[in-house]
Amino acid sequence: MLTRLLLAVLMTIVTVSSFCSEARDSLVVDSKSAKEPAEVNFSLLIAGDLMQHMPQIKTARRRDGSYNYEECFAGIKAEVESADVAIVNFETTLAGPPYSGYPHFSAPDDFLRGVINAGFDIMLTANNHCVDTRRKGFERTLKMMDSLKVEHLGTYRNIEEREENYPYLLEKDGLRIVLLNFTYDTNGIPVPEPCHVNLMDTVEIAADLEKARAMNPDIIIALPHWGIEYQTLPSKEQREMAAWLLEHGVDYIIGGHPHVAQPLELRNDGRNLIAWSMGNLVSNQSDPNTYGGYMVRLDFTKCDSLTSLSDCSYTLYWVSRPPDNGYRHNYRILPIDYPDSLLTATEQRLRGTIRKNMRQLMKEHNVGNTKEKKM
Repeated sequence: MLTRLLLAVLMTIVTVSSFCSEARDSLVVDSKSAKEPAEVNFSLLIAGDLMQHMPQIKTARRRDGSYNYEECFAGIKAEVESADVAIVNFETTLAGPPYSGYPHFSAPDDFLRGVINAGFDIMLTANNHCVDTRRKGFERTLKMMDSLKVEHLGTYRNIEEREENYPYLLEKDGLRIVLLNFTYDTNGIPVPEPCHVNLMDTVEIAADLEKARAMNPDIIIALPHWGIEYQTLPSKEQREMAAWLLEHGVDYIIGGHPHVAQPLELRNDGRNLIAWSMGNLVSNQSDPNTYGGYMVRLDFTKCDSLTSLSDCSYTLYWVSRPPDNGYRHNYRILPIDYPDSLLTATEQRLRGTIRKNMRQLMKEHNVGNTKEKKM
């Protein structure tokens, strides 16, 4: 009897031990098969002012009457296309022929096609030249962008269109970025009714930010057209506006309009960035520092509802103009370290000046861990 009882106890112990071992093995398997929090990576590239003066338009014209801009953007195309989304300030109108440069810009439709073919996905249209060609050019510019299926923000045919489409939301796999675009002025030209231009009005922007926050964004980026032309350091008004934007919930501020590069400031361990001015992307301007600039690249990572800036960099470029003794080539946007062997002596001299000036500016005035990326 005692022997049978001891045997039963031993069998129970073995059974319980076996069950616990299987349970532990099961927990280990479950632990290994559990999904890690999904990680989303997203890269955003932002470039400066796209301008078309008459010498640029004449140079781009072909014998058949069309306009070709492929050569203009070939030097930066790979860099632009490497980002998930690329944004640029479209600082001209598309009013149709006859075309015009400064002071009332109107470029060929092929210019927009060239910009799109270069890899740019979103056009910023709130700038001081957006009503240069009044209502006709204003509305036709948006019509052309819509017909070519390129996204845009900053100007609208009417207030209803603005209410439906602004603030602009970028989204990828749950990562949500809201974009705001506005300008300090329209060169004194009244905005034709019923059209709407986003102006740098804190009352309107505050309402836009309230609407933006309701969109549950991970990041809010403001893209202002601001500052004083040809000044390489931000103005008092820029600094005051930037402080206001940051206080009201904007995370990153990427600016344009001065036509020259201004420095970058990465603050609060990467939670805030101000790129005061990226300069011209392309133009016919030849004043000091106007024929070069930089593109900003922001790499974001979202993991388990936490979004961070994993990398912040900028790429320097300059614009090579056709020589005075004939149009050997189009205006070309080239990497700042483009090989000397592929440049004329004049090009080497001009590139050397703008490269020295911009790198010196960045060295002396950049704030935080921003880094130059080579193309």
